[in-house]
Amino acid sequence: MELTGADVDNIPRRNVRVPVREFARVWYVAEQGLDADPRSWALFGVAQTCRWLACATVRPTGQRPYLAGAPVTGRFGLAHEETIEAEAIAADVLLFRRPVPLWLQDRPGWALSVHRTFSWAWHKSGILPVEIPAGTPGG
Repeated sequence: MELTGADVDNIPRRNVRVPVREFARVWYVAEQGLDADPRSWALFGVAQTCRWLACATVRPTGQRPYLAGAPVTGRFGLAHEETIEAEAIAADVLLFRRPVPLWLQDRPGWALSVHRTFSWAWHKSGILPVEIPAGTPGG
């Protein structure tokens, strides 16, 4: 997904607890990485979580645009404080679920990246879910 200025301008400020500019840089890096390696579940987890937190419209090439869904529960609708907290908890539960569900075994790195994105963007703890290369726009 290519981020536009409108995508960044429309990020609800209440949905992220880190500076919006920094959030946008993480989202941009995840989307660029996913464009380069569309089979990276780890990058997809970051991008998917950022899209939902940003209440973004996903515009796949050759397909109808759609509102980003929640990464773990798949719930539709705009993210807001209550649903973000519930989704972050669902991400934690899924990450530590044992035995690991078969569908999750086929998505290496996805659950951890979703967890890290919520930990960083919503709980303001942990580390950046992706490395931000020097020269990344917005820096």
